[in-house]
Parts: sequence; structure tokens; C-alpha cells
Amino acid sequence: MSELIEKGKKAKRASRELARYSRAKKDEILIKAAKALIEKQDEIIAANEKDINAAKESGISGALLDRLTLGKGRIESMAKGLVDIAGLDDPVGEVLFMKKRPNGMTIGQKRVPMGVVGIIYEARPNVTADAFGLCLKSSNVALLRGGKEAIHSNMAIVKVIQSALEECDAPREILQLVEDTDRKVALEMMKLNEYLDVLIPRGGAGLIQSVVQNSTVPVIETGVGNCHIYVDESADFDMASRIVINAKTSRPGVCNAAEKLLVHSSIADEFVPRICAELEAKGVKIIADEKVRDIYPKAEKATEEDWFTEYLDYVIGMKIVGSIDEAMNHISHYGSGHSEAIITNDYSNSQRFLEEVDAAAVYVNASTRFTDGSEFGFGAEIGISTQKLHARGPMGLKELTSTKYIIFGDGQIR
Repeated sequence: MSELIEKGKKAKRASRELARYSRAKKDEILIKAAKALIEKQDEIIAANEKDINAAKESGISGALLDRLTLGKGRIESMAKGLVDIAGLDDPVGEVLFMKKRPNGMTIGQKRVPMGVVGIIYEARPNVTADAFGLCLKSSNVALLRGGKEAIHSNMAIVKVIQSALEECDAPREILQLVEDTDRKVALEMMKLNEYLDVLIPRGGAGLIQSVVQNSTVPVIETGVGNCHIYVDESADFDMASRIVINAKTSRPGVCNAAEKLLVHSSIADEFVPRICAELEAKGVKIIADEKVRDIYPKAEKATEEDWFTEYLDYVIGMKIVGSIDEAMNHISHYGSGHSEAIITNDYSNSQRFLEEVDAAAVYVNASTRFTDGSEFGFGAEIGISTQKLHARGPMGLKELTSTKYIIFGDGQIR
């Protein structure tokens, strides 16, 4: 029996027990797991160092290396995320409506767990704890398959959390990690319909498309973040600069980082040199159209492919546009439907941008970096969905539930 089949069977069994847990029981596990992460952080950091050393040897870039790195602060953040999730309302069992039919039957609908949630993700070991916390609180078992770059970190985190599960007399199979990182195993997991109720990919465009195209398990598609900031002609320059620098450089390797900057032509001569100098001071390479390069010759020439690219690095594409319509048309053509922002003091333009830009999160005068489960008050998120079915945007607890109808009768027949 393969590792995947064995763990799939155990996950299915564990899901039946987890479905019976009260909120108090689930919150007890979350708090215990959070404390265990802090108590065992030295073990986790030691395991993470193995992944970091291997990543450096293989030439992984600075931004991607940042995503992989776990220090004391990030482990504390992981633990806090579990505590925050414990403090959230339990969505399971929520009755959405009840109504009485003319025949005397009462029909209602309530939230129920998905069952077994499979997650395939790349070099972000913090996802391991986030996925566990959200799945547990929504009464779902988690079967995780992380990337080879983070295998030692993921194994260490799962070991710590499984010990907390056992201390609370809960099955350790509520959280499992597929330790074989061979791509064939990932493809096998995409066909695991007998044991997985839903599959969620979290990572770059290649991973997401591979899962969408190959999976026979239902998929919730988390999206690539080719995020834009449009600086309108009425924008406050100081505000625009702060937002652009934050959105691009605070953590360039994450999906809510800004990848493209659009600037209105009427302010380009003044704003472009200023923002380019600030970006370059932060180590950002600027890829730009001809109009930007006429103003700032140090910028490199952009190709058609650049406008579609999610860099996940200290690189930004920059273009001058003649109107808000041109900006929105550019976003519509090249954007990935993740997060888009306008910087403006024009109320009419702000409302047009909110109404007409088709994305999971649309901002007025704020950084795209806020598209995040914890920032939205969800405790954490399982991913950022860019699809329009069932879930869109940061996926919290409710997005990890389904519904079922409950019917009360007193002998009715049809």
C-alpha cells in the first residue's frame, strides 16, 4: 500500500471522529498546538535550517528564500494564528435558514465540514500550521503535501502538532503530511477521489495550473497574484509612494505583493522619477514601457510576457496610461483577478474602479498587502481564491464548509 493511500484511509477514518467534536474540544487542541509550537521552536528552527542550507545550495533567490525561512518571530506568528482561530466563531452547525412547507414539513440548511481537505503547496512552511488550524476549526481533516524545499520544516511542524493532538486524546491523523515529495505522488494525490473531498493548491502558477488541469478531485483554485497599483492623476504623491513601496518591498515573494505600477500620464513627469528612485533605493529592478523609459532611462525594456508575469521578487513592471479607462483595460487583460488598487482623491474614479475592476479584492488608497486572512479578521487563510464559485478572496473558516439540508416531518409522503 502506498503512503498516500494509507494516509488517505486514516484521514477518512479520522474525519468521522472529528465531525463529532465540540467547539470547546477543537479550541482546546488549537491552544495546545500553539503552546507546543512555541515550546518546540528550537527543533523547528533547526529543521528549517536544513531546508535553508539546501535551498541556498540550489540557488533559490532571496525573496523565495524569505518565504521558506522560519525564525522565532514567524513561529510566534504561527502560534498566534492558531490562538486567533480558536477565538473565532465555529461555523460548523450554523443553521442558515428554516422554513415550513405547505405540507407541514420544516426544511432547513446548515453548515457542515467538507470532510478531508487535501492541500498541495510549495516552499512556505507556515502554511502547514495555518492549514491545520483552519481545517480543525471547521472540522476538516487535513492531508498536506508540501514542496521538497520545506520538507524538514514541514515534518517538524507536523510532529509538534500531532503531539498536541495526542495530548488532547485526538487522533494524530487529523493532520498528516505526505513525506514523499516526488512529483508522481502529487499527481497521484490529484486522483485520490476515494479519500479527498476537496483539493486546494497553494503556490505559483505552474503548481496551480498543474492541479487544475490534472485533478479529478474537486479543486478550489487559489490564484496567481499579478497585482496592480494605479496611481491616478489626483493622487497624493506621498501616499502613493508609501503604498507602492510597502506593496512591492515589504514581502515581495508573496501573492499579494504589487507586481505592476500604472501611472497617469498627467503626473508621470513628476511622479515617475520620484517613485523609481525610491524603488531602486530598496533594490527593486524596474521593467517599463517606452514612455516610462523616456522619463527614467535606467529602467529596462518590458516585453509582452512581462505584463503577465508574477515576479515574486524585487522586480516591478511600470507603465504610463492616459486615463482610468486605459488602466482598467490593462488590468482586465493582464491581471490575475487577485488584488488591484487605485490611489486617488477623485471619488468618482474610486467608485468606478471598485465597480468595474474584476478581482477578489479591490482597494482604494491602501496597499494590496492587506489581502490576507489574518488582516481580514479570519485568523489565517487557507489561500486566496481567485475563482468565482463557492469561495473568493482569502479563504477562512466558512469557505472550508459545505451545506446540507435538514428536513423535519411527521409522516409526510409524496
